[in-house]
Amino acid sequence: MNKKSCHKFKKKKLAGDEHYRNVCQLCGYIDYGSPQVVAGSIVTYKNKFLLCKRGIHPGYGLWTLPSGFVEKNESVEMGAMREAKEEAFIKIKIKNIFGVYSIKKRNIIQIIFLSRISSSFCKPGIESLDVKLFKYSEIPWKKLAFPSVKWALKRFKDYKKGKKLPFLGND
Repeated sequence: MNKKSCHKFKKKKLAGDEHYRNVCQLCGYIDYGSPQVVAGSIVTYKNKFLLCKRGIHPGYGLWTLPSGFVEKNESVEMGAMREAKEEAFIKIKIKNIFGVYSIKKRNIIQIIFLSRISSSFCKPGIESLDVKLFKYSEIPWKKLAFPSVKWALKRFKDYKKGKKLPFLGND
């Protein structure tokens, strides 16, 4: 097989596989269409939740958890820490894996951690218009950017009632 794919794809069902795959007719490269991984955190400080107002699309102007795509050669934990720093200039301490949310229509798997910060200092990063710590009762539920954010914040109440981590969800 050539090291460089020529990308002349044809759909084929491979032996022993349940799905049709894009297979390069010239070099044999198989595009499995694997999902992208998003890492993020429910970040708490003194019973408040850190949310970031998105300065990019999708969801421009809406609130979200600090999160984003995991980079090449980066663990999901490192990705969550990097995203928190990029979006809110904070250094988080990851306590536990909170949940996994599958976004099937976009082929994304979101790993959400439970994290905390030791200071209330935060400011908008390059992808945020604003960052703010909200009491649970103040969360702008109708202005959340993604279903996964709402899902995670709602599951937090279940967690506080004693339900075991991690939570699993999907769209």
